[in-house]
Amino acid sequence: MKIFPFALLVLFSFSPPKGLTSTEVVKKMYNRYHGKWHTSLAFNQTTGRYRNDSLIRTETWHERIIYPDLLRIDFGDETLGNGAIYKGDSLFVFRNHKVLQATKGENELIFFLGGIYFKPYEQVISHFADLHIDLAKFHETTWKGKAVYVLGADADGDKLTQLWIDKDMLVPVRYFKYDKDLKEEVTFEDQQKLNNGWSETNCKFYINDKLLQTESYHNLVTNPVIDKSVFDAKLIGK
Repeated sequence: MKIFPFALLVLFSFSPPKGLTSTEVVKKMYNRYHGKWHTSLAFNQTTGRYRNDSLIRTETWHERIIYPDLLRIDFGDETLGNGAIYKGDSLFVFRNHKVLQATKGENELIFFLGGIYFKPYEQVISHFADLHIDLAKFHETTWKGKAVYVLGADADGDKLTQLWIDKDMLVPVRYFKYDKDLKEEVTFEDQQKLNNGWSETNCKFYINDKLLQTESYHNLVTNPVIDKSVFDAKLIGK
């Protein structure tokens, strides 16, 4: 069969459409929610703690968030003074109104679940690298019957730290973190529309595929006025 010059031109000029990359998905998320996401959030949650996949206890936690990086959790009765504060890259644990532990310990979930929309875009991209998510890696898959983007891994089953993003809502639904022999998995489910943003209302936490904790959110309030002093560990007990 003879190939005419026009056919050669068509053959050599055609290239398949370029797929998305992890960085482009982050940009899509940022463009959709930057300047629109709620600035603060408060809710109560029923927390279930598990051992060997069996429930051992439940308790109520009270949570307050100011984006991009402030989270306070009060465990049980708030008057007893038991809880934790995440502030930037620091973690403070308090008991009986006294700080017992102060360590470096960023809660990256605050970043993934809203904090990214309150930082300059360049800082968002660099922070993914800080959290060991390689945005040069990317693929698409499905989870629970829905299409998702996977940031940080080229294929299902890759043992790499990665974030799964719902393709329609552009919000995280699953997170894997690998560190030597430790595998952590968190799922973010039952998304609830909150003004121009969303919030997961059910979460599950696994360590090496064993269920460790479940969380069910209640009484969500967007943009509550929160005094930032509640995130000051120096004021605990005062």
